[in-house]
Amino acid sequence: MLRIESVSKRFRSGNFGVRDVTLSTRGGVLGLLGPNGAGKTTLMQMIATVTRPSAGRLFFRDHDIVANPDALRPRLGYLPQDFGVYDNLTASEFLSYFAALKGVKGKAKVTEMLEMVNLHSVANRAVGGFSGGMKQRLGIAQALINDPDLVIVDEPTAGLDPEERVRFRNVLSDLGAGRLVILSTHIVSDVESIATEIAIMKEGALVALDTPEGLMRTAQGSVWEVVVTSEQFDELRRSLHISAAIRKPDGVHARIVAPQRPVVDAVAAEPTLEDAFLFTMKRGGAAGSQPAVAA
Repeated sequence: MLRIESVSKRFRSGNFGVRDVTLSTRGGVLGLLGPNGAGKTTLMQMIATVTRPSAGRLFFRDHDIVANPDALRPRLGYLPQDFGVYDNLTASEFLSYFAALKGVKGKAKVTEMLEMVNLHSVANRAVGGFSGGMKQRLGIAQALINDPDLVIVDEPTAGLDPEERVRFRNVLSDLGAGRLVILSTHIVSDVESIATEIAIMKEGALVALDTPEGLMRTAQGSVWEVVVTSEQFDELRRSLHISAAIRKPDGVHARIVAPQRPVVDAVAAEPTLEDAFLFTMKRGGAAGSQPAVAA
């Protein structure tokens, strides 16, 4: 469905935003995971035909979307990281405007989208008074108004409260059947329950592409648990990679990512996706198989 071949983006300054990325995926939900500045937004802008790569090619369903971006645009739904709204428009007017831009006629689709994102009860309210979560839901509604084959959402849960975050993930999860959804985030919990594949980026490069289960298998034998005092924990986190820590009455329960037993009392633990992400970033190379499965 989506095939990326040796894509790079070099800015006028000479710095690379994306460097020699190759991947392929057949559909479902692809989680694009990495820290801020890893190149996720730049890669998604190239996939969305907002900007052109300096080198390489991108194909969606065998159409070269660098040479012919119009082959993708009518089938694309895009929610950028900085999604702006027209404050004076109502939700219904705002969505109707985007429907017209995308060639969608009739009010039925607007009503359907507002119901899908649970905004039908505020359809006639000005969006300037919406919360951040409501604006994000309106953003995903505009991205889906044309029934796209490819949906791209960049850091969609930034600034959302926990309830809105869960609701948003559920909406995206339901979209995965029969199309490709690319979700960019630096928060592992945003993708661990919905992603069918995860691509991890670091410093503009792709360092892993695998299923969540495959990524966790690569970290097997490198995750440890230990209970220590607060003072000991402060010492540990200065020299070791701590993936999680919970304070309990008997001390701090810490999870440590290390190739060998980091402290005497540490016991081996089953990796979580958070552990696998830290393991991959720490190793800096490809985790799991480098599968790039062509559609």
